[in-house]
Amino acid sequence: MLPGVRLGIDVGKARVGVARSDPSGLLASPVETVERDSALTRVLDLAREYSAVELVVGLPLSLSGAETASTADAREFAEALAREGSLPVRLVDERLSTVSAQGMLSAQGHSTRNQRAIVDQAAAVIILQHLLDSVRAQGRALGHVLNPPGSVDD
Repeated sequence: MLPGVRLGIDVGKARVGVARSDPSGLLASPVETVERDSALTRVLDLAREYSAVELVVGLPLSLSGAETASTADAREFAEALAREGSLPVRLVDERLSTVSAQGMLSAQGHSTRNQRAIVDQAAAVIILQHLLDSVRAQGRALGHVLNPPGSVDD
């Protein structure tokens, strides 16, 4: 996996959470939560701002691994990122990332009401950190990569 900043993206119906890694790929940190209607443009702006090398989009599968309406929505968002941007977009399984994020925030003392503003960022951190940890442990990245139009793999 190439060194450099990666953005983790948790796609929701109303909001999109964004996280980033450090350039060495050790740690994911929250960046911001974006309203869904402006998310595509904002994520691409953040990718340029952080000089990202890859976008990592969580793919919400059911517990059985089946695709759902949310899976199709996240996949469409990822495809739009690949089409509109110039970076590879990696789709990774994100089962239970939001539930894990809610649990983590509750353990830190955040009320359910206060979680709304940051739970999507926390889920994006979990998605991205899972990828970073898997690369260190297994020597390879998880998921499936969508290459932008005009890339060498086209």
